[in-house]
Amino acid sequence: MTKKSQGKFETRAIHVGNKSNARTGSVSPAIHLTSTFEQDGIGKDRGFDYSRAVNPTRNRFEENIASLENGKYAISFSSGMAATTALFQTLSQGDHIVVSQNVYGGTYRVIDEVLSRHGLTFDFVDTRDMNLIEAHIRPETKIIFIETPTNPLLEVSDIAAISELCKKHNILLAVDNTFMSPYGQSPLSFGADIVMHSGTKHIGGHSDIVSGLLITSNDALADSLYFIQKSVGAIPSPFDCWLLLRSTKTLSLRVQKSADNAQFIAEWLETHSAVDEVIYPGLKSHPQHELAKKQQVNPEGNSIFGSLISIRLKSEEAVNTFVKNIEIFTFAESLGGVESLVCVPYDMTHGSVPKAMKHEMGITTTLLRLSVGIENKADLKQDLRQAL
Repeated sequence: MTKKSQGKFETRAIHVGNKSNARTGSVSPAIHLTSTFEQDGIGKDRGFDYSRAVNPTRNRFEENIASLENGKYAISFSSGMAATTALFQTLSQGDHIVVSQNVYGGTYRVIDEVLSRHGLTFDFVDTRDMNLIEAHIRPETKIIFIETPTNPLLEVSDIAAISELCKKHNILLAVDNTFMSPYGQSPLSFGADIVMHSGTKHIGGHSDIVSGLLITSNDALADSLYFIQKSVGAIPSPFDCWLLLRSTKTLSLRVQKSADNAQFIAEWLETHSAVDEVIYPGLKSHPQHELAKKQQVNPEGNSIFGSLISIRLKSEEAVNTFVKNIEIFTFAESLGGVESLVCVPYDMTHGSVPKAMKHEMGITTTLLRLSVGIENKADLKQDLRQAL
């Protein structure tokens, strides 16, 4: 390994998987836009045979993101939901999974409407409560799947504590790290067995790619996931992998800037009379603020609280007025891009979650989720001020 590939996060983000072309010297390596590869004879290939199974550009991206998540292996997919589904496809009929109750609506949908029909069983649990998690563990429990912070209420679960519980019961711990990115949180370092990302969000970072990732250091699990990646075929294109490699080069800059902006905006929103509640782990008012300080840490060792803020307004009418008035913020789903977005989770990201479950979790029609981008923070504040 070179010094570049052994360097700090920002150095690895730029150099791992991005070695200049040996023949031409091209600093940006070529994209291998090919479906198949010439072979030198029967059973004699050059490490590549068919791009669904393996592709040089995809290999480079997987090497890059594995390094950033401090894992041995990264397995990439065409979307975050394809990645999540692939993880559950490593299981067998009758296996049981404990899932964070306040989980992304797409995860709930694939569990409730697809995977539950294939013989897997699930319990949705408030994973902030260790006693509640342990009470739901069965002999057939194979995975605890947590999202921290959760979407959209930004609840924080203790990765290290849940990891210890999983080891006690010989269960794998999977963490959806989409909201924090590899720069803002390192679940494998806290004892998780596997990390999931919607690469569409912070990793892509420009609202122009859909992708998903699973990262692990578990050899057997990685083998199973590579087999599913090849067999099911929900892979990212070589061009998307090239774009993702371009994007990870600026990951640290983008995530830190958006988190700094979000901290500034959240502190100001707490003082605004039109806002009933501000939910942001960087505020002392957040119930898991101290845990977030310890767990959500950037590679420099500083606490970082992410770019997502959820707020409650006083009425649905106020929400409608806000959505009509925004100018810099864009009314759209997704998060983690350079531009600031706002959505109404009740009808958008969590539209498929039953109404009773939404109300039980606190996802109401007056809840807004802000994804703060990297624009000038004063401009973002002024846009929110006039919209409110």
